[in-house]
Amino acid sequence: MKYIVLLGDGMADWPINEIGGKTPLAVACKPNMDRLIKYSIQGLAHTIPEGMPAGSDVANLSVFGFDPKTYYTGRSPLEAISMGLKLNPDDTALRCNLVTLSNDEAYQDCTMVDYSAGEITTEESTELMKAVAKELNSDGIDFYPGISYRHCLVWKNGPMDISLTPPHDISGKKVIGHLPKGPGSETALALMKRSVEVLKDHPINKKRIEQGLNPATSIWLWGQGKKPDVPLFIEKYGLCGSVISAVDLIKGIGIASGMKAVDVPGATGNINTNFNGKAEAALKELQSGRDFVYVHVEAPDECGHQGQLKEKIHAIELIDKEVLGTLLNGLESMGDYRIMVLPDHPTPISIKTHSSDPVPFFIYDSRKTDMVNAEAVYTEACAKENGTIVNLGHTLMDMFLEVIN
Repeated sequence: MKYIVLLGDGMADWPINEIGGKTPLAVACKPNMDRLIKYSIQGLAHTIPEGMPAGSDVANLSVFGFDPKTYYTGRSPLEAISMGLKLNPDDTALRCNLVTLSNDEAYQDCTMVDYSAGEITTEESTELMKAVAKELNSDGIDFYPGISYRHCLVWKNGPMDISLTPPHDISGKKVIGHLPKGPGSETALALMKRSVEVLKDHPINKKRIEQGLNPATSIWLWGQGKKPDVPLFIEKYGLCGSVISAVDLIKGIGIASGMKAVDVPGATGNINTNFNGKAEAALKELQSGRDFVYVHVEAPDECGHQGQLKEKIHAIELIDKEVLGTLLNGLESMGDYRIMVLPDHPTPISIKTHSSDPVPFFIYDSRKTDMVNAEAVYTEACAKENGTIVNLGHTLMDMFLEVIN
Protein backbone atom coordinates (compact mmCIF):
# COMPACT_ATOMS: atom_id res chain seq x y z
CA MET A 1 0.00 0.00 0.00
CA LYS A 2 1.22 3.46 -0.94
CA TYR A 3 0.09 6.61 0.89
CA ILE A 4 0.09 10.14 -0.55
CA VAL A 5 -0.94 13.39 1.11
CA LEU A 6 -1.60 16.18 -1.39
CA LEU A 7 -1.78 19.47 0.49
CA GLY A 8 -2.82 22.63 -1.34
CA ASP A 9 -1.69 25.30 1.11
CA GLY A 10 -4.48 27.77 1.86
CA MET A 11 -6.89 26.33 -0.75
CA ALA A 12 -9.95 26.80 1.45
CA ASP A 13 -11.67 30.17 1.55
CA TRP A 14 -14.83 32.05 2.49
CA PRO A 15 -17.75 32.77 0.10
CA ILE A 16 -16.91 35.63 -2.27
CA ASN A 17 -19.55 37.92 -3.79
CA GLU A 18 -17.53 38.37 -6.97
CA ILE A 19 -18.05 34.69 -7.82
CA GLY A 20 -21.68 34.40 -6.77
CA GLY A 21 -21.13 33.78 -3.06
CA LYS A 22 -19.04 30.70 -3.78
CA THR A 23 -15.46 29.86 -2.87
CA PRO A 24 -12.49 29.33 -5.20
CA LEU A 25 -12.74 25.58 -4.54
CA ALA A 26 -16.39 25.64 -5.59
CA VAL A 27 -15.83 27.39 -8.93
CA ALA A 28 -12.50 25.84 -9.91
CA CYS A 29 -12.53 23.19 -12.63
CA LYS A 30 -11.10 20.21 -10.78
CA PRO A 31 -12.44 16.99 -12.35
CA ASN A 32 -9.99 14.69 -10.58
CA MET A 33 -10.86 15.89 -7.09
CA ASP A 34 -14.58 15.93 -7.83
CA ARG A 35 -14.43 12.38 -9.24
CA LEU A 36 -12.43 10.86 -6.39
CA ILE A 37 -14.50 12.43 -3.63
CA LYS A 38 -17.59 10.52 -4.76
CA TYR A 39 -15.81 7.34 -3.64
CA SER A 40 -14.13 8.83 -0.58
CA ILE A 41 -14.38 9.53 3.11
CA GLN A 42 -14.80 13.29 3.43
CA GLY A 43 -15.23 15.88 6.13
CA LEU A 44 -13.83 18.87 7.97
CA ALA A 45 -10.71 18.82 10.13
CA HIS A 46 -9.72 21.35 12.78
CA THR A 47 -6.00 21.68 12.08
CA ILE A 48 -5.58 24.73 14.33
CA PRO A 49 -6.07 23.87 18.03
CA GLU A 50 -8.05 26.43 19.99
CA GLY A 51 -5.88 29.28 21.21
CA MET A 52 -3.00 28.62 18.80
CA PRO A 53 -2.00 30.84 15.86
CA ALA A 54 -3.52 30.03 12.47
CA GLY A 55 -0.20 29.45 10.76
CA SER A 56 1.14 26.89 8.32
CA ASP A 57 3.53 25.71 11.02
CA VAL A 58 0.77 24.71 13.46
CA ALA A 59 -1.54 23.43 10.72
CA ASN A 60 1.03 21.26 8.95
CA LEU A 61 2.23 19.77 12.22
CA SER A 62 -1.39 18.68 12.69
CA VAL A 63 -1.63 17.20 9.21
CA PHE A 64 1.67 15.34 9.68
CA GLY A 65 0.08 13.74 12.74
CA PHE A 66 1.90 15.67 15.47
CA ASP A 67 -0.15 17.45 18.14
CA PRO A 68 0.93 21.12 17.96
CA LYS A 69 0.10 21.61 21.63
CA THR A 70 2.84 19.10 22.42
CA TYR A 71 5.42 19.65 19.70
CA TYR A 72 5.10 23.24 18.49
CA THR A 73 8.11 25.36 19.51
CA GLY A 74 7.84 28.07 16.85
CA ARG A 75 7.99 28.32 13.09
CA SER A 76 11.52 29.41 12.35
CA PRO A 77 13.36 26.47 13.96
CA LEU A 78 11.65 24.13 11.51
CA GLU A 79 12.79 26.33 8.63
CA ALA A 80 16.30 26.44 10.08
CA ILE A 81 16.42 22.63 10.10
CA SER A 82 15.53 22.56 6.42
CA MET A 83 18.29 25.09 5.72
CA GLY A 84 20.81 22.78 7.40
CA LEU A 85 21.41 25.06 10.37
CA LYS A 86 22.45 23.45 13.64
CA LEU A 87 20.56 24.97 16.55
CA ASN A 88 21.86 24.81 20.10
CA PRO A 89 19.38 24.56 22.97
CA ASP A 90 19.98 28.21 23.89
CA ASP A 91 19.48 29.47 20.31
CA THR A 92 16.30 31.23 19.24
CA ALA A 93 15.59 31.09 15.52
CA LEU A 94 13.49 33.81 13.89
CA ARG A 95 12.03 34.06 10.41
CA CYS A 96 13.47 37.02 8.55
CA ASN A 97 11.33 38.19 5.62
CA LEU A 98 12.58 40.61 3.02
CA VAL A 99 9.66 43.03 2.70
CA THR A 100 8.69 46.20 0.87
CA LEU A 101 7.73 49.07 3.16
CA SER A 102 6.44 52.44 2.01
CA ASN A 103 9.00 55.21 1.74
CA ASP A 104 8.15 57.14 4.90
CA GLU A 105 10.84 58.96 6.83
CA ALA A 106 10.03 57.35 10.19
CA TYR A 107 10.00 53.55 10.31
CA GLN A 108 6.85 53.45 12.44
CA ASP A 109 4.96 55.50 9.85
CA CYS A 110 5.59 52.99 7.06
CA THR A 111 2.97 50.73 5.47
CA MET A 112 3.51 47.04 4.72
CA VAL A 113 3.34 47.26 0.94
CA ASP A 114 4.50 43.71 0.18
CA TYR A 115 5.43 40.98 2.69
CA SER A 116 7.41 39.14 -0.03
CA ALA A 117 9.23 42.05 -1.75
CA GLY A 118 7.55 41.12 -5.01
CA GLU A 119 8.28 37.41 -4.49
CA ILE A 120 11.92 38.28 -4.95
CA THR A 121 14.06 35.58 -6.53
CA THR A 122 16.39 33.45 -4.44
CA GLU A 123 19.38 34.63 -6.47
CA GLU A 124 18.59 38.27 -5.69
CA SER A 125 17.64 37.72 -2.07
CA THR A 126 20.79 35.74 -1.35
CA GLU A 127 22.93 38.71 -2.33
CA LEU A 128 20.80 41.07 -0.27
CA MET A 129 20.98 38.82 2.79
CA LYS A 130 24.75 38.58 2.44
CA ALA A 131 24.83 42.36 2.65
CA VAL A 132 22.53 42.31 5.68
CA ALA A 133 24.69 39.68 7.38
CA LYS A 134 27.89 41.61 6.68
CA GLU A 135 26.53 44.74 8.37
CA LEU A 136 24.27 43.32 11.08
CA ASN A 137 25.91 40.09 12.25
CA SER A 138 27.44 40.41 15.70
CA ASP A 139 28.28 38.25 18.68
CA GLY A 140 25.19 36.04 19.07
CA ILE A 141 23.34 37.48 16.03
CA ASP A 142 23.68 35.61 12.72
CA PHE A 143 21.62 35.99 9.53
CA TYR A 144 21.31 33.18 6.98
CA PRO A 145 19.89 33.34 3.43
CA GLY A 146 17.02 31.03 2.53
CA ILE A 147 14.62 30.86 -0.41
CA SER A 148 12.97 33.85 -2.10
CA TYR A 149 11.86 36.26 0.64
CA ARG A 150 12.14 33.69 3.47
CA HIS A 151 15.34 33.85 5.55
CA CYS A 152 16.56 33.15 9.07
CA LEU A 153 18.12 34.87 12.07
CA VAL A 154 19.71 32.76 14.79
CA TRP A 155 19.93 34.69 18.06
CA LYS A 156 21.97 33.14 20.87
CA ASN A 157 20.00 33.33 24.13
CA GLY A 158 17.34 35.20 22.19
CA PRO A 159 13.95 35.86 23.80
CA MET A 160 10.99 33.58 23.25
CA ASP A 161 8.34 35.85 24.74
CA ILE A 162 9.02 38.76 22.39
CA SER A 163 5.84 39.78 20.57
CA LEU A 164 6.29 39.76 16.77
CA THR A 165 3.72 40.06 13.97
CA PRO A 166 3.75 37.99 10.74
CA PRO A 167 4.10 40.50 7.88
CA HIS A 168 1.42 38.79 5.78
CA ASP A 169 -1.07 39.61 8.53
CA ILE A 170 -0.63 43.35 7.99
CA SER A 171 -0.56 43.73 4.20
CA GLY A 172 -1.56 47.27 3.31
CA LYS A 173 -1.54 48.36 6.95
CA LYS A 174 0.61 50.78 8.92
CA VAL A 175 3.30 48.95 10.88
CA ILE A 176 3.12 51.22 13.91
CA GLY A 177 0.82 48.94 15.91
CA HIS A 178 2.72 45.81 14.90
CA LEU A 179 6.35 46.52 15.76
CA PRO A 180 8.28 44.26 18.18
CA LYS A 181 7.17 44.42 21.80
CA GLY A 182 8.41 42.88 25.04
CA PRO A 183 11.78 41.32 25.94
CA GLY A 184 14.38 41.83 23.22
CA SER A 185 12.13 44.15 21.21
CA GLU A 186 14.63 47.02 21.22
CA THR A 187 17.30 44.83 19.63
CA ALA A 188 14.88 43.37 17.07
CA LEU A 189 13.54 46.76 16.04
CA ALA A 190 17.04 48.20 15.83
CA LEU A 191 18.04 45.41 13.43
CA MET A 192 14.95 46.03 11.28
CA LYS A 193 15.63 49.77 11.14
CA ARG A 194 19.34 49.32 10.38
CA SER A 195 18.50 46.97 7.52
CA VAL A 196 16.77 49.84 5.70
CA GLU A 197 20.08 51.65 5.27
CA VAL A 198 21.83 48.44 4.19
CA LEU A 199 19.23 47.70 1.51
CA LYS A 200 18.37 51.22 0.38
CA ASP A 201 21.00 51.70 -2.32
CA HIS A 202 21.89 48.09 -3.06
CA PRO A 203 22.35 47.51 -6.83
CA ILE A 204 19.83 44.67 -6.82
CA ASN A 205 17.12 46.94 -5.42
CA LYS A 206 17.98 49.69 -7.87
CA LYS A 207 17.63 47.22 -10.72
CA ARG A 208 14.30 45.93 -9.39
CA ILE A 209 12.95 49.48 -9.22
CA GLU A 210 14.08 50.08 -12.82
CA GLN A 211 12.19 46.92 -13.81
CA GLY A 212 9.03 48.09 -12.05
CA LEU A 213 9.40 45.46 -9.31
CA ASN A 214 9.02 45.93 -5.58
CA PRO A 215 12.41 46.36 -3.91
CA ALA A 216 13.35 44.68 -0.64
CA THR A 217 13.47 47.73 1.62
CA SER A 218 13.67 46.10 5.07
CA ILE A 219 13.95 42.85 6.95
CA TRP A 220 10.98 41.83 9.12
CA LEU A 221 11.46 39.47 12.06
CA TRP A 222 8.81 37.04 13.34
CA GLY A 223 8.09 33.36 14.04
CA GLN A 224 10.60 32.85 16.86
CA GLY A 225 11.18 29.43 18.38
CA LYS A 226 13.57 26.90 19.92
CA LYS A 227 14.89 23.64 18.53
CA PRO A 228 11.94 21.19 18.23
CA ASP A 229 11.78 17.57 19.35
CA VAL A 230 9.40 15.97 16.84
CA PRO A 231 8.90 12.16 16.86
CA LEU A 232 10.21 10.08 13.99
CA PHE A 233 7.42 9.37 11.51
CA ILE A 234 8.66 5.85 10.87
CA GLU A 235 8.57 5.04 14.59
CA LYS A 236 5.08 6.44 15.02
CA TYR A 237 3.50 4.98 11.88
CA GLY A 238 5.93 2.33 10.63
CA LEU A 239 6.21 4.01 7.23
CA CYS A 240 9.26 5.36 5.41
CA GLY A 241 8.37 8.79 4.07
CA SER A 242 9.46 11.66 1.85
CA VAL A 243 8.35 15.28 1.76
CA ILE A 244 8.17 17.39 -1.39
CA SER A 245 7.87 21.15 -1.00
CA ALA A 246 9.53 24.40 -2.02
CA VAL A 247 8.96 25.81 1.46
CA ASP A 248 11.59 25.40 4.16
CA LEU A 249 8.95 25.13 6.89
CA ILE A 250 7.36 22.03 5.38
CA LYS A 251 10.67 20.42 4.51
CA GLY A 252 11.82 21.16 8.05
CA ILE A 253 8.88 19.29 9.59
CA GLY A 254 9.65 16.34 7.35
CA ILE A 255 13.37 16.35 8.12
CA ALA A 256 12.77 16.75 11.87
CA SER A 257 10.54 13.67 11.74
CA GLY A 258 13.13 11.64 9.83
CA MET A 259 11.75 11.98 6.32
CA LYS A 260 13.70 12.55 3.15
CA ALA A 261 13.28 16.07 1.74
CA VAL A 262 13.18 16.10 -2.05
CA ASP A 263 14.14 19.18 -4.04
CA VAL A 264 12.31 19.67 -7.34
CA PRO A 265 13.86 21.86 -10.06
CA GLY A 266 11.62 24.83 -10.77
CA ALA A 267 9.67 24.54 -7.51
CA THR A 268 9.22 28.10 -6.28
CA GLY A 269 6.53 28.30 -3.59
CA ASN A 270 4.26 30.42 -5.81
CA ILE A 271 1.98 29.91 -8.80
CA ASN A 272 4.93 29.86 -11.20
CA THR A 273 6.09 26.53 -9.83
CA ASN A 274 6.78 23.13 -11.32
CA PHE A 275 3.44 21.48 -10.50
CA ASN A 276 4.04 18.43 -12.68
CA GLY A 277 7.59 18.06 -11.41
CA LYS A 278 6.35 17.70 -7.84
CA ALA A 279 4.05 14.86 -8.86
CA GLU A 280 6.77 13.14 -10.88
CA ALA A 281 9.14 13.42 -7.92
CA ALA A 282 6.52 11.86 -5.63
CA LEU A 283 6.03 8.94 -8.00
CA LYS A 284 9.78 8.42 -8.19
CA GLU A 285 9.98 8.29 -4.38
CA LEU A 286 7.20 5.69 -4.24
CA GLN A 287 8.79 3.64 -7.01
CA SER A 288 12.10 3.67 -5.13
CA GLY A 289 10.49 1.97 -2.13
CA ARG A 290 9.07 4.78 -0.04
CA ASP A 291 5.71 4.06 1.55
CA PHE A 292 4.50 7.61 2.14
CA VAL A 293 4.91 10.95 0.36
CA TYR A 294 3.73 14.36 1.55
CA VAL A 295 3.32 16.66 -1.45
CA HIS A 296 2.93 20.32 -0.49
CA VAL A 297 1.94 23.05 -2.96
CA GLU A 298 2.17 26.63 -1.70
CA ALA A 299 0.58 28.45 -4.65
CA PRO A 300 -3.04 28.92 -3.40
CA ASP A 301 -1.78 30.37 -0.12
CA GLU A 302 0.41 32.94 -1.86
CA CYS A 303 -2.52 33.96 -4.08
CA GLY A 304 -4.73 34.32 -1.01
CA HIS A 305 -2.18 36.55 0.72
CA GLN A 306 -1.95 38.72 -2.38
CA GLY A 307 -5.73 38.93 -2.79
CA GLN A 308 -5.52 37.33 -6.23
CA LEU A 309 -8.85 35.59 -6.83
CA LYS A 310 -8.40 34.46 -10.44
CA GLU A 311 -4.90 33.25 -9.72
CA LYS A 312 -6.06 31.28 -6.68
CA ILE A 313 -8.73 29.53 -8.72
CA HIS A 314 -6.16 28.78 -11.41
CA ALA A 315 -3.71 27.43 -8.83
CA ILE A 316 -6.34 24.97 -7.59
CA GLU A 317 -7.01 23.89 -11.18
CA LEU A 318 -3.29 23.32 -11.79
CA ILE A 319 -3.03 21.24 -8.62
CA ASP A 320 -5.92 19.10 -9.82
CA LYS A 321 -4.63 18.66 -13.36
CA GLU A 322 -0.86 18.64 -13.10
CA VAL A 323 -0.29 17.26 -9.60
CA LEU A 324 -3.26 15.02 -8.81
CA GLY A 325 -3.78 13.98 -12.43
CA THR A 326 -0.13 13.02 -12.84
CA LEU A 327 -0.16 11.16 -9.52
CA LEU A 328 -3.23 9.15 -10.46
CA ASN A 329 -1.79 8.14 -13.83
CA GLY A 330 1.47 6.99 -12.24
CA LEU A 331 -0.16 5.19 -9.33
CA GLU A 332 -2.13 2.89 -11.64
CA SER A 333 0.91 0.64 -12.03
CA MET A 334 1.85 0.57 -8.33
CA GLY A 335 -0.95 -1.47 -6.84
CA ASP A 336 -3.13 -0.32 -3.96
CA TYR A 337 -2.88 3.21 -2.67
CA ARG A 338 -4.61 5.78 -0.49
CA ILE A 339 -4.54 9.50 -1.16
CA MET A 340 -5.66 12.36 1.07
CA VAL A 341 -6.35 15.82 -0.37
CA LEU A 342 -6.74 18.89 1.83
CA PRO A 343 -5.47 22.40 2.66
CA ASP A 344 -3.65 23.09 5.89
CA HIS A 345 -5.80 26.14 6.70
CA PRO A 346 -7.98 28.62 4.77
CA THR A 347 -6.35 31.75 3.38
CA PRO A 348 -9.42 33.87 2.59
CA ILE A 349 -9.05 36.38 -0.22
CA SER A 350 -11.07 38.93 1.75
CA ILE A 351 -8.60 39.16 4.66
CA LYS A 352 -5.38 38.17 2.85
CA THR A 353 -4.21 36.04 5.76
CA HIS A 354 -4.94 32.72 7.45
CA SER A 355 -8.07 31.77 9.37
CA SER A 356 -8.53 28.97 11.88
CA ASP A 357 -11.69 27.53 10.28
CA PRO A 358 -11.74 23.76 9.77
CA VAL A 359 -10.56 22.57 6.36
CA PRO A 360 -12.28 20.20 3.91
CA PHE A 361 -10.52 16.89 3.30
CA PHE A 362 -11.17 13.62 1.54
CA ILE A 363 -9.49 10.23 1.73
CA TYR A 364 -9.61 8.01 -1.35
CA ASP A 365 -8.76 4.31 -1.23
CA SER A 366 -8.11 2.64 -4.60
CA ARG A 367 -9.56 -0.64 -3.30
CA LYS A 368 -12.96 0.91 -2.66
CA THR A 369 -15.02 0.79 -5.85
CA ASP A 370 -18.46 1.49 -4.41
CA MET A 371 -19.66 5.05 -4.82
CA VAL A 372 -20.25 6.77 -1.48
CA ASN A 373 -22.06 9.91 -2.68
CA ALA A 374 -22.80 10.52 -6.36
CA GLU A 375 -23.55 14.20 -5.69
CA ALA A 376 -20.39 14.95 -3.75
CA VAL A 377 -17.94 17.62 -4.93
CA TYR A 378 -14.84 18.88 -3.23
CA THR A 379 -15.95 22.10 -1.55
CA GLU A 380 -16.13 23.52 1.94
CA ALA A 381 -19.93 23.45 1.88
CA CYS A 382 -20.18 19.82 0.75
CA ALA A 383 -17.70 18.72 3.41
CA LYS A 384 -19.72 20.49 6.08
CA GLU A 385 -23.03 19.07 4.89
CA ASN A 386 -22.01 15.49 4.16
CA GLY A 387 -18.78 14.75 5.99
CA THR A 388 -17.42 13.81 9.35
CA ILE A 389 -15.85 16.29 11.76
CA VAL A 390 -12.31 15.68 13.00
CA ASN A 391 -11.96 17.91 16.04
CA LEU A 392 -8.33 17.02 16.75
CA GLY A 393 -6.52 17.66 13.49
CA HIS A 394 -3.48 15.60 14.41
CA THR A 395 -5.67 12.48 14.52
CA LEU A 396 -6.50 12.85 10.83
CA MET A 397 -3.27 11.11 9.91
CA ASP A 398 -4.30 8.16 12.09
CA MET A 399 -7.53 7.99 10.12
CA PHE A 400 -5.70 8.19 6.83
CA LEU A 401 -3.08 5.56 7.59
CA GLU A 402 -4.89 3.15 9.91
CA VAL A 403 -8.66 3.32 9.53
CA ILE A 404 -9.96 1.33 6.57
CA ASN A 405 -13.69 1.84 6.14
